[in-house]
Amino acid sequence: MNTQLKIRDADINDAERLVEIYAPYITETAVSFEYDVPTVDEFKERIKNIKEKYPYLVCEKDGNIVGYVYASAYSKREAYDWTVGTSIYVDKKFRRMGIGSLLYSHLEEELKKIGIENLLAGVAYCEREDPYLTKDSYKFHLREGYVMAGHLKDVGKKFDRYYDLLWMQKKI
Repeated sequence: MNTQLKIRDADINDAERLVEIYAPYITETAVSFEYDVPTVDEFKERIKNIKEKYPYLVCEKDGNIVGYVYASAYSKREAYDWTVGTSIYVDKKFRRMGIGSLLYSHLEEELKKIGIENLLAGVAYCEREDPYLTKDSYKFHLREGYVMAGHLKDVGKKFDRYYDLLWMQKKI
């Protein structure tokens, strides 16, 4: 039940827990195309840099962080100032509990306040699910109102396999 869930602004002191949530997506899946888990200090720097301009939110369940979401610049060119990329990660033990939807809902409200109108999500994809990648992220983004904007074939290589990247888009 969502009464136990709280959304708040992320803080650099959350970095250690956020790395714990993110690490399995790097080491066990092709969801992230990163190969190496960032250090806590690297993650603190990422949080600090993103928060200079965009929202970075965490979801707490009973006081413990169980997921996070943020927006980042799609491009440095001024013509893209109302477009952002979105990233979301939920602790695997807390998936399918509405946390991702709640995080995206709050992120969208914060983005509207600063004039953002266009959201882009890069989603790793494969035609046939394998031990490293399911279609869960793709299906989640569809449920959240994103539509397919582009399909790049075999652009990411991880675990000696090639993966596609879908660009999904949502107007808010």
